[in-house]
Amino acid sequence: MSAISALQAARAAYQPKLPTVFANGAAVNIIEGDATTAAADLDQIQALFPETYGAPKVNFEANMNKTTTAINVAVILSGGQAPGGHNVIAGIFDGIISLNADSKLYGFLGGPGGAVDNKYMEIDSAIMDAYRNTGGFDIIGSGRTKLEETAQFDQVITNCKALNIGALVIIGGDDSNTNGCVLAEYCKAQNSGILVIGAPKTIDGDLKNEDIEASFGFDTACKVYSELIGNISRDACSARKYWHFIKVMGRSASHIALECGLQTRANVTLVSEEVEAKAMTLGGIVADIADKAVKRAAKGEHFGIVVIPEGVIEFIPQMKVLIAELNDLLAHDASLSDSLPIAADVDQLQSHGLSAESASVYLSMPANIRQQLVMDRDPHGNVQVSRIETEKLIASMVEMYMEENHADIHFSEQHHFFGYEGRCAAPSNFDADYCYSLGYTAAALIGAGKTACLASVKNLKSPASEWVAGGIPLTSMMNVERRHGADKPVIKKALVELDGAPFKELVANRDEWALHSNYVFPGPIQYFGPTEVCDQPTITLTLEQR
Repeated sequence: MSAISALQAARAAYQPKLPTVFANGAAVNIIEGDATTAAADLDQIQALFPETYGAPKVNFEANMNKTTTAINVAVILSGGQAPGGHNVIAGIFDGIISLNADSKLYGFLGGPGGAVDNKYMEIDSAIMDAYRNTGGFDIIGSGRTKLEETAQFDQVITNCKALNIGALVIIGGDDSNTNGCVLAEYCKAQNSGILVIGAPKTIDGDLKNEDIEASFGFDTACKVYSELIGNISRDACSARKYWHFIKVMGRSASHIALECGLQTRANVTLVSEEVEAKAMTLGGIVADIADKAVKRAAKGEHFGIVVIPEGVIEFIPQMKVLIAELNDLLAHDASLSDSLPIAADVDQLQSHGLSAESASVYLSMPANIRQQLVMDRDPHGNVQVSRIETEKLIASMVEMYMEENHADIHFSEQHHFFGYEGRCAAPSNFDADYCYSLGYTAAALIGAGKTACLASVKNLKSPASEWVAGGIPLTSMMNVERRHGADKPVIKKALVELDGAPFKELVANRDEWALHSNYVFPGPIQYFGPTEVCDQPTITLTLEQR
């Protein structure tokens, strides 16, 4: 047996807290609400999901006397890792056993592809106990195979029936649960008898609405990143000579950057949604940060902290145009990128159709970034935006700006990217409890015969005993978006709301935080001690429910 740390041993003994409704197990009464519609494009969603569209939201109430037959359930971990996934599985395991002691839990290995390829393992109590309250997805592994084709659906049904599996739980983000919704529709249309339930996972925090107050893993990841940012802030106060540019995960939404900025009171926190709404330019962002550096230097503080969301580059309108133009001209002449020099000849690009405005933006960037834009392509010939080192780009451009406009002021930059550090951390008490409750909720939905539902646990700012468990139809979260040249039904991403309380809190304080070193140092995640230290939710959640 592998050695475990003292903390792992202590965490193994932690019993996650549950909503009071589950005090006697996952056998509950269902309270149904009104029929639901969709997030948008109602007619199209209804036409695509005739079997599952319009189902009601459900809440639970306790039922001490209800009994159920044994059921075999399979679970899939889909997409990127998020702290707490093992506790979702633990909640499902304990929940279905509470329904009937003869129930079994299987795990398909390596994500959705395992369900198609029939790669699985049975999860018994010994295996489950080894993974409770641990980070990672290593109990069964994860994957990014998309379940989209009829042949895949038929194979999943065949494989589940061979194991007498009556329900499938897909733990994933918006794309994974979109695929789960399509699979649920197909299973119901085929009268397969297989239920499909989802659990909301993503550290990015962009899978949420009035019924999904938070996606699991967001709390832990933000606390990990905020600890690191706090450590760097302390170092900056000590060395007093570096501006630190820190990129954090969040390509489509800036929830992580916003939460970390609020937790640590960074001097600058960029929010992609604001950048897009205000049509900010790359040069404008650089000049604004430089202006703050000049003002801090006047106070003798030649240091600072800048928090940058991973996907901000895609929200800058002029960068969108540049990337689109490069994608187009390189797609028409695939050999062009091979013929360009290291610094990428802008005249050659303009001769192939690059506009003067885009050429100006292109030339404003360091040579290494220009090279990434024209050389580093995906299999479809598009710019691999996720690989652009945005923190280095902005840091180097600010340094260039300071050299050109404020050469008398000392300015030195450091850059960091915090990504994988937060995805598999041991879950905070909040995430340990929340994930276990989501798993138990999924078991209750299965016991009630529900399908095409996403497990929902609400009232998260309150103690766990007061949380409200239920389910939300997956179709109610759907809209139609253009993906890869075709209209596709997808769960709508939740971006940072610029009129929401968390962003307003940042706006109300950022001028003060920019000028002064009002840093907060969150420190490492605390698992043992007073509730106010160990069980607190994110600032985002607290502000949203204030």
